[in-house]
Amino acid sequence: MNSTALAEEAKKEKKKISLSFIQPSGNITLGNYLGALSNWVKIQDSGEFDCLYAVADLHALTVRHDPSELRKLIYQALATLLGCGIDPEKSIVFLQSHVHQHAELGWILDCYTMFGELSRMTQFKDKSAKYADNINAGLFTYPSLMAADILLYQTDVVPVGQDQKQHIEIARDIATRFNGLYGNTFKIPEPYITKSSAKIASLVDPTKKMSKSDTNANAIITVLDTDDQIIKKFKRAVTDSGSEVKMGEGKDGINNLIGIYSAVTDMTTEEVERQFEGKGYGDFKLACGEVVADRIRPIRERILDYMNNKDYLERVAQRGAEQASRLAQRTMDKVFKKVGLVAKPRG
Repeated sequence: MNSTALAEEAKKEKKKISLSFIQPSGNITLGNYLGALSNWVKIQDSGEFDCLYAVADLHALTVRHDPSELRKLIYQALATLLGCGIDPEKSIVFLQSHVHQHAELGWILDCYTMFGELSRMTQFKDKSAKYADNINAGLFTYPSLMAADILLYQTDVVPVGQDQKQHIEIARDIATRFNGLYGNTFKIPEPYITKSSAKIASLVDPTKKMSKSDTNANAIITVLDTDDQIIKKFKRAVTDSGSEVKMGEGKDGINNLIGIYSAVTDMTTEEVERQFEGKGYGDFKLACGEVVADRIRPIRERILDYMNNKDYLERVAQRGAEQASRLAQRTMDKVFKKVGLVAKPRG
């Protein structure tokens, strides 16, 4: 095969790049798992993408943490990625802070991001209200760092929920602006929204999204909950005054439980309704608790095993950072040249 044919073959084999980040901010909920992490595993295992998964520990600094607690959360987030099925033999898994190019490109992109763009970001408004005593510059400029996270790897797709699209949009705007000034430098990323992503609501207030920041432990199921805790929470879950296990207008509670059961068992809504025809809410709540406990149990056990093997987590993080940094430096070399910075000496 001649060199031209080899080049063409290599081009055909090149996969698209998918990038996902997890915040080290507490236990992942059932909603996070079904709506995001389980889909990340499917993307990884599809063979269609070269995947990168990272713990966004630099982003966590916009909120004050006890240092020892933050380190524990970072390890836990890494263990959670692995426990949910992200495989460091198939994907690049790393800590954001271990790849220095994130902070470097984040500052450069700060200089190509407009004040007005940042001030319109929904998350800045929300967090400013929530942390009124700590409205820091990092909280304001985090979208530039997030854009750097994405653009650093010439990312093709970013798996996100509908509520995360704004982050991708500003990354696209920054990349387009930079490319317009300096020529083709960054690939313009696309949001990858999985149609089957489950939308899981609070068990206490099913009109609200299940959130790991919820102060009511009964409202959420986490990947570290025990079987007993999961079953008890489902038994207490809010429903309505009816008793028929059937989707309906204004039946937010039972609709949410049917959605959860459907997502965990891969059954359609109609199949769930047929299975529980003639049975009441009590039977269905118990069944929900049992299927969720069965799904969460092996994940919980793997996470705890990884948490008890810190040496292994550190080896994964080190290897992943080395792999990610090599990819990131290719982009940084281009950026340094484009903006007029002097190339770093090698060796």
